[in-house]
Amino acid sequence: MNLPRLCLIPLAALMMVACGETAKLPFEAGVGPNPQLPAPNKTLIPTLKIAEASGWNDTAGPTAAAGFKVVALARGLDHPRWVYTLPNGDVLVVESNKPPKEPGAPQAEKSLFQKAKGVVQGMVMKRAGAEVPSANRITLLRDANNDGVAETRNVFIQGLNSPFGVVLVGNELFIANADALVKVPYVEGQTSATAAPVKVTDLPAGINHHWTKNVIASRDGSKLYVTVGSNSNIGENGMQAEEGRAAIWEVDTKSGQKRLFASGLRNPNGMAWEPDTNVLWTVANERDEIGSDLVPDYLTSVKDGGFYGWPWSYYGGTVDARVQPQRPDMVAKAIAPDYALGTHVAALGLTFSSPRGMPPEFANGAFVGQHGSWNRKPMAGYNVVFVPFIGGKPAGKPVEVLTGFLSADGKAQGRPVGVTLDKSGALLVADDVGNAVWRVSKQ
Repeated sequence: MNLPRLCLIPLAALMMVACGETAKLPFEAGVGPNPQLPAPNKTLIPTLKIAEASGWNDTAGPTAAAGFKVVALARGLDHPRWVYTLPNGDVLVVESNKPPKEPGAPQAEKSLFQKAKGVVQGMVMKRAGAEVPSANRITLLRDANNDGVAETRNVFIQGLNSPFGVVLVGNELFIANADALVKVPYVEGQTSATAAPVKVTDLPAGINHHWTKNVIASRDGSKLYVTVGSNSNIGENGMQAEEGRAAIWEVDTKSGQKRLFASGLRNPNGMAWEPDTNVLWTVANERDEIGSDLVPDYLTSVKDGGFYGWPWSYYGGTVDARVQPQRPDMVAKAIAPDYALGTHVAALGLTFSSPRGMPPEFANGAFVGQHGSWNRKPMAGYNVVFVPFIGGKPAGKPVEVLTGFLSADGKAQGRPVGVTLDKSGALLVADDVGNAVWRVSKQ
């Protein structure tokens, strides 16, 4: 072992002890259509504050807001990240985690300090439950008697490559793997896939700093929209590693041909069509390491051809001075997001509500699954919130719908990720630390 390698251990330990600064603004300052954007607070040691994963006991679960009840549709899953409801009411659960590093994938030259920072972040993510092997599987849950609890579960398909998003178009089920969009045939009622996946199109992979790829279909099924997060925090791995990333791609369903639909979105995940306007919306995770008060993650409509700033700016024209060389021409194009969700909440899941399954005050708006922060003191997220909409736009403060994921001593009993509605209009939530899918319905 050479000296630089030996130096990583004490340096990493020092970084664990010196865990950075603390938020100076109230959390609410980073929420809404016009969030406060204070001066960056860049510290030598990034803020590291994340809940250690503990999981739930056999009967415990999160707490639903007044007017709702919550039950476990299923427990004992393996890192469930995403949920999708089929037309007959069956629920697909994507059990997945990040892929192993690809041999020969491009890697930027790193300093001793950067290497130590990587070691620390790996240790932190392991404590948070984010380093478990990927099951690479989709499980089908069936609640035949409609009591909110699945009586049966079947392995629908396995042997995938870190899958995340799924969508059904006609008799084909599309699956967004970490490196490609694939499809399998589907017949209503079947409980397992009957054919091997067929590749539709490749997706940017490589370093895979953000590996999750989501997919949604247009209303007529002719186009698919696929999210691809960035390969870095702020382009530090070189912009050649960002080719086609930090973006949403439009894919022709039949031919697999694709074009860039929107770009400059650091890490878009959940997508959904706003029901009144049929406009595409997404939630995105913004950049890290400039303080607990920056930068808010957000919920935004997505414009065809729109550029949203990453890596050169955030929230429209707010320049990130760390990114060199600067690109004022790109900053001038940057679109400000519609609605800030708060700093470092890690918004991942997104679905719009339906009056058929929700109380009137929750009938029009968006549910957002917030996985929880690692780069903020105090912690934020670790909940599911509802953002009310009027006329196709956010109109009011977020309301917590599902809480209690953090225990009294600050451990993560669960962490919400994907959200969707079941056939009745109740809310389903994938919990990748609690290894459960929760069903939230009106009382």
